[in-house]
Amino acid sequence: MIIEQLLFIVISFTIFVYMFFRMIRNNDTTYITVLVLEFIGITLSFIEVLFRVKLNIVFVILKYVLSIILPVGIIILERKNSNLFEIVCIQKAKLYLFLGDNKKAKQALIDLIEKNARSYKAHRMLAEIYEQEGGMRKAIDEYVQAIDLNKKDYDSYYKVAELLTNLDKKEEAAEMLFNLLNKKPEMYKATELLGEILIEKERYKEAVNIYQDALRYNPVSYELNYNLGIAYTMLNDFQNAKNCYEKAAQINSLLYNAKYSLAEIALIYKDLEEAERRFLEAIEEEELSADGYYELAKIYLIKGDKDTAIKYINTAIDSNAKKIVEKVKKEPIFIPIMARIAMPFNLEEPENEKQRLQEKEIKAKEHLEEMSEITRNLSYNDIKLLKRNAEGKGKKQNEKEQQMDEDWQKERQE
Repeated sequence: MIIEQLLFIVISFTIFVYMFFRMIRNNDTTYITVLVLEFIGITLSFIEVLFRVKLNIVFVILKYVLSIILPVGIIILERKNSNLFEIVCIQKAKLYLFLGDNKKAKQALIDLIEKNARSYKAHRMLAEIYEQEGGMRKAIDEYVQAIDLNKKDYDSYYKVAELLTNLDKKEEAAEMLFNLLNKKPEMYKATELLGEILIEKERYKEAVNIYQDALRYNPVSYELNYNLGIAYTMLNDFQNAKNCYEKAAQINSLLYNAKYSLAEIALIYKDLEEAERRFLEAIEEEELSADGYYELAKIYLIKGDKDTAIKYINTAIDSNAKKIVEKVKKEPIFIPIMARIAMPFNLEEPENEKQRLQEKEIKAKEHLEEMSEITRNLSYNDIKLLKRNAEGKGKKQNEKEQQMDEDWQKERQE
């Protein structure tokens, strides 16, 4: 018992002296609280020795916690590049955030940064608070500081790019994301954001490369396959676009945008049966139903089945009169059945219609519809040649695009 008490006094006093010199060296008064708690623990031990009393279990535990466990825990944390002042400030900030007092939380972190400008945790936490409050520029500054202190903080890289995108500084965001993906190519959300920016900027070849790299890490992603299909679509590489849309449709059969794109590509290649099947699947999606029925009507007119064509075009008009009537008036193929199409007087758009297609999807959809119109008057032999060339060409996208352009120029001249 005596030996245990002596060991305790020696160890606890040694720790006390060590913490005292830490306070002097760091000029950090935060250690005073720890020293006071240690002193209380040591005092309990002296009382036990001097007055020959046996402390109950509660006081024994308190003695060890205050004199040894607490300061040793602080020493361990400091060995992991934290210091007591930082720990206290971070915990204060977390407490204030929990209580909903962002102002005091920010002040605790600012006080920490003023004393220790290299506190990664403080910069990162302060950035998150600024972002939450909508102070995007301040948030970017703090995230950049965090990155400078921790080069492997890939989430902060992404946050900076995301905030730059929100500030419409998309070129800067793209550069940040390229750098991030060079370091961490499997980062899915970085690929998504960079792909969106590249497609918006019509940098489709770069988008293809980004999506292809990402598919090595996540080959069963609907979004990656679908977005890659959009990029190929805008490059007029319809064979590769078809492959991507087919993969996307297999991965998620309930998302019909890929099926609609496959239907339009089938029209480009004059595969009317495949186009009809895909359009019948796509009309399950409310936003695509009007266009789907419209395209089905055109298919049946090409087949010579006017009655079915009339049924489908009237259904399309019922779904979205304002949109479809305008298209019908501009499309010569409907002239033979125009008298039997129910043209409404009220061309108001459907109430509460929500636009769920993204801008890139609408752009790709319109591009496919335009291409199917351009190729409609090509002969089957021309289409077979077009398809064979697309399948037999190499993977270089510029060669594919050039071949498609040559075929379409030939059609225009004829």
